[in-house]
Amino acid sequence: MLALFETPAGFALFKVLNEGKLDASEELYKEFETADAARKMVKLKAFDKFENTTDALNAASHLVDSKLPKGLRKFLKKQCQGETLAIADSKLGKAISDKLEINCVNNAAVAELMRGLRSQLSELISGLAGHDMAPMSLGLSHSLSRYKLKFSPDKVDTMIVQAIGLLDDLDKELNTYAMRVREWYGWHFPELAKIVQDNVQYAKSVKLMGSRTNAADLDFSGILQEEVESEMKEAAVISMGTEVSEHDMLNIKSLCDQVIALSEYRGQLFDYLRSRMNAIAPNLTVMVGELVGARLIAHAGSLVNLAKHPASTVQILGAEKALFRALKTKHETPKYGLIYHASLIGQAAPKFKGKISRVLAAKSALSIRMDALGDTTEASIGIESRAKVEARLRQLEGRALGKSISTPGSKGKPNIQVYDKDRKSGTPGLLSAGKVYNTSADVTMDAAPTVEAIPSTDASPEKKKKKKSKDAAEDATAAEPAAEITDATPKKKKSKGAVISTPEATVAVAVAVTPELTKSGKKKRKAEAEAVAETAVEAANGLEKKKKKKKKSKEESA
Repeated sequence: MLALFETPAGFALFKVLNEGKLDASEELYKEFETADAARKMVKLKAFDKFENTTDALNAASHLVDSKLPKGLRKFLKKQCQGETLAIADSKLGKAISDKLEINCVNNAAVAELMRGLRSQLSELISGLAGHDMAPMSLGLSHSLSRYKLKFSPDKVDTMIVQAIGLLDDLDKELNTYAMRVREWYGWHFPELAKIVQDNVQYAKSVKLMGSRTNAADLDFSGILQEEVESEMKEAAVISMGTEVSEHDMLNIKSLCDQVIALSEYRGQLFDYLRSRMNAIAPNLTVMVGELVGARLIAHAGSLVNLAKHPASTVQILGAEKALFRALKTKHETPKYGLIYHASLIGQAAPKFKGKISRVLAAKSALSIRMDALGDTTEASIGIESRAKVEARLRQLEGRALGKSISTPGSKGKPNIQVYDKDRKSGTPGLLSAGKVYNTSADVTMDAAPTVEAIPSTDASPEKKKKKKSKDAAEDATAAEPAAEITDATPKKKKSKGAVISTPEATVAVAVAVTPELTKSGKKKRKAEAEAVAETAVEAANGLEKKKKKKKKSKEESA
């Protein structure tokens, strides 16, 4: 069995001389108490030395991620064919067995063996003294730490994550303390809570005033406005609050001191967060602001992790619960998350917030990648991207304004028509020219042929009057039942050119019959009127029967 051991100088491969002692792992430490006992247990077979610090750093970074370095692969392929390899890292052993087909062992006995090798390493490897190993280990650890960070101390985004978390906690605590001050002091001066709305101003006023009887003699100009100050002094005179002892007032003032101190520290923390955001993510700060940008970084974990997200994820980052709930219930997915609090989305109209959030997320993703992976510290890309988003917002608002001014079907453009003198308002243009009034066809009072132009059909005008009156009476009697049926039946719209086949259409025909339509005589008119009335009555009876059948079917089904 062979044992692989990593050192700052290179890889050491030891031959286990007595494998039987590995079964008793609890007593294995006794075999490495002295250098002579360790030499009887293991023997150095081969050593692969690092040529420089770069090779050592490369090998160490691969081993930290449980990956197989290229130099170690060649070394094991040359020295470990057909052997069993004892290794400390199980993941690395799996990678070696998969790629090199070498049987690797990792158990409690191997862990004790590695501990013994570490204690007697300087004695087992000739030419490698202990005082040489210490600086090599320190230098390699420093190089590995710088490689893992990959950023200068000014670019560490951990401070932003901690600062925005502390800022949110301060807001919650400050709100809790301020509400406690209002509730506590409200027993003594309840009217002050409605007069002074700001929590910090309320705490400063209570600390300065103490008892409400002192309000008239104090000057609050440094805290409140003149109108609010005069209103507070008037309310203090007629207040309905209870009296408070001096000991209680001291505790209320100490709580006011806590509120004021927390508010001042919150202002300092916000200034610190602003400076860190401008140094670490200047482009993102220009796009969405300091607070929203810091919350995005904190939600993703780091600036690099945020840069790996696509624009669609940046858009809904912070709305994961709503997203998965919408996917589960098959409803509409959310259009924005933490990015909703950006100033650009706040400027947009409600119907444009979704579009602006999509555009802003796309530009913010580019800005984040520039901040995380770029070398410049200027916010040039952020400024250009913000100008494009603002232009898009103005374009959407201008398009909506054009739609409101123009006609509905004009798609933002005014509906301009060419003037035509022969076209009436609301009607399409005439295909032919308009008719001109013919003055030669006018008839004057002196013209004689007017009487001859009218043909006479009956013998006398008196007979005409009698016939017209009788015909009108008969038509009226025939139209009465038809009119009643039309009132009882629902009306339907008729399309042009359709054939009249419904009972309602027959009733309408019955109503529309006039004496002018028939001119063949009295008997013919009576017969036609009676036929129309009979068809109308039959249609009404048919409708009533249908209604009765429907009622019966409903009652039976119920």
